Amino acid sequence: MDGKRPGPGPRNAITDVPGLRVGQAQDLAVRSGVTVILPDERSVCAVDVRGGAPGTRETDALAPENLVDAVDAVVLSGGSVYGLAAADGVVAWLGARGRGYGLVAGIPPSPVVPGAILFDMANGGDKAWGEAPPYRELGRAAVAAAGLDIAQGTVGAGCGAMAGALKGGIGSASVVTDDGFTVGAIVAVNSWGSVIAPGPGGRGRTFWASPFELDGEFGGLGSAGLLAGPDQWGAAKRPDEPRNTTIACVATDAILTPAQARRLAIMAQDGLARAIRPVHAPFDGDVVFALATGRRPLGEAADFVLARLGALAADTLARAVARAVFEARPWPQASIPCWRDLPA
Repeated sequence: MDGKRPGPGPRNAITDVPGLRVGQAQDLAVRSGVTVILPDERSVCAVDVRGGAPGTRETDALAPENLVDAVDAVVLSGGSVYGLAAADGVVAWLGARGRGYGLVAGIPPSPVVPGAILFDMANGGDKAWGEAPPYRELGRAAVAAAGLDIAQGTVGAGCGAMAGALKGGIGSASVVTDDGFTVGAIVAVNSWGSVIAPGPGGRGRTFWASPFELDGEFGGLGSAGLLAGPDQWGAAKRPDEPRNTTIACVATDAILTPAQARRLAIMAQDGLARAIRPVHAPFDGDVVFALATGRRPLGEAADFVLARLGALAADTLARAVARAVFEARPWPQASIPCWRDLPA
């Protein structure tokens, strides 16, 4: 331990994890978009799927017993099934630059790009794309724009998202431990459940994630407003709006095996449970990826360190969920409830 107090990294974003960049693209007319998490080098990746209605790509390849031991990017996209094509654009961009999994000399490499999608089809955007959905080009534009700074709120895969009855979006957060490990998270929040507690009289605005807030990053209200009885969820969607999904990626600079990364993803899912109520419903498609950029060994107490990193990943993901909704804004010329418009 070097004596430093644990806290957010300099950007308070997943790009504080050394070796990661993020790119985003959106179409405000369509009210949808794409977010790409891009490692500088192929990185160990795992996934945990908890929602009852997931939409994914290449997730079976990530099982520890299978051949793939690293990925070239992770894609989060709006667009429901159409959004799975976003990874095609990312694959093409990476392959053109010689990045990917290669077995035979002289044959183009095969980029490994897992992804997950959320349902933002009923938000009033222009979805009349016929045989030319925009997601392949949005994916290519997002990966080409990858950098260290991350816009949050109504951007990328969170552009068209709704978090319960409030505008959802993209959120990110990070933490650096006192012994130098970095953990980050990025999430597209399109949940059926509420991210805020109902509070006294049902007029709450306190985030469920408030106990984990650092440095006032989503309003600094504290947790005094956390109050709910049985079947009181806060600003959740109506029962007739059952198409949802929260998709996320957590990351660390630790050196992890595929099995250890899988444990990190499993533990990180608890961050969604800390920040959204209810979550993992039959009509949610909740998915969490975990990336390890492999810069720092776990050391002799590997299992203990992994447990710490998993707990931190859950806390950091919960913070990212709240930041997504805190930063969300309406679409242009749209009237949509946002967290910052709630009465104090």
